Amino acid sequence: MEKIIVIGSSNVDITARVKTLPRPGETIGGATLLQANGGKGANQSVAAARLGADVTFLTCLGNDANGERLSSQFAADGIDTSRIKFSATPTGTALIFVDDKAENCIAVAPGSNNDLLPSDVDAISDCIAGAKYLLVQLEIPIPTVVRAVELADSCGVKVVLNPAPMNPFPESLLSHLWLITPNETEAETLTGVKISGEADARKAASLLMERGVGNVIITMGCKGSLVCTPESVDFVPSRKVDAVDTTGAGDVYNGALVAALSEGKSLLEAAKIATLASSVAVTRMGAQTSAPFKKEIENI
Repeated sequence: MEKIIVIGSSNVDITARVKTLPRPGETIGGATLLQANGGKGANQSVAAARLGADVTFLTCLGNDANGERLSSQFAADGIDTSRIKFSATPTGTALIFVDDKAENCIAVAPGSNNDLLPSDVDAISDCIAGAKYLLVQLEIPIPTVVRAVELADSCGVKVVLNPAPMNPFPESLLSHLWLITPNETEAETLTGVKISGEADARKAASLLMERGVGNVIITMGCKGSLVCTPESVDFVPSRKVDAVDTTGAGDVYNGALVAALSEGKSLLEAAKIATLASSVAVTRMGAQTSAPFKKEIENI
């Protein structure tokens, strides 16, 4: 089992389950409220750890009750929390609406996530150098992402970037990536290719690899994912399930993907495992609460 470093965000998710998503100026009654742990970095860390991966997580939590609760839950899931930073800024919060079709809309107040700085990455350079994979997203300050990617690549660590939420970053960063995992919308933003099917996804992936990315996976929701390496292009279909909440499904996919890679699986094999994990996640409410355990995946 190779070591994984995840650098990213942590939030408290407050989710309202509603019949339909509210339109501007509209009030929707009869909501069911759920508070759970979230944040893209945290979700991915938990997903990887629950599948048995050796995960160290660098994040910034508020020095408050929410931060303490999040840290305790990470530890309970088997994540190395020794590198977590605490700040005086309150822990990040996400406000989420989920409708009866499992669609969602999300607003994030970053809070302490904005206090995760490039210097915090430098402070764990020894830990990064000893890892096999770095998994990072775009829900923390971009200079911190840039420093993490460049440092990891210089140490020979395989860098996986999940470019979500889609925020501008230097194009030069692409050449430092072993793998990038955009969804259809993110891939379109990165390449200008509007993706309506597999052929479009192939074109977008090819453009990303021409710009220096080693490998590309484009996730396409309920359709599946396109896995592109210099040697092959494969489409992995989704597993059909009755979805209740898609919140965090992409994070579970990425965490499960890197967990499988850390076990020595090929990129295609890892994508198939990640597809199974995310198919379980969408049948449950919440982000981290939906991440499956290894036994659940083995039983499918």
